[in-house]
Amino acid sequence: MSDQTLPTPADWLASAGLRPTRQRVALADLLIGDGRHRHVTAESLFDAARKADVGVSLATVYNTLGAFCDAGLLQEVTVDGSKSYFDTNTHDHPHFYWEGEGRLTDAPAEQLLITQIPDAPDGAEIASVDVVIRLRRT
Repeated sequence: MSDQTLPTPADWLASAGLRPTRQRVALADLLIGDGRHRHVTAESLFDAARKADVGVSLATVYNTLGAFCDAGLLQEVTVDGSKSYFDTNTHDHPHFYWEGEGRLTDAPAEQLLITQIPDAPDGAEIASVDVVIRLRRT
């Protein structure tokens, strides 16, 4: 997201071909309204929506995050095979997962060097490579 020209939440949704319903616009505003990238869980976005007096259910938040991912507006990062974080930065980049805090942050992409990955098996293609570096405080 560029700090120069921030899209409105409705424009952000329209750019991906999504209908700007009231709930989608409200959740999009919480995600991109200030132009900063963020990593959220469905639960943390639901809590932020409640604090902002946005009337949505947790199921709606899950469904909306899924629709945003399917449309390419968010990137889903799975940690531990079950915990999903949703990232507003959709460019390929690595992440730090802070184990004791259950928090996901961006890691410096320019410091990551992957020189080779295995070939995909016959009949498959590599869709993406996710790099999550797990950290714990010392």
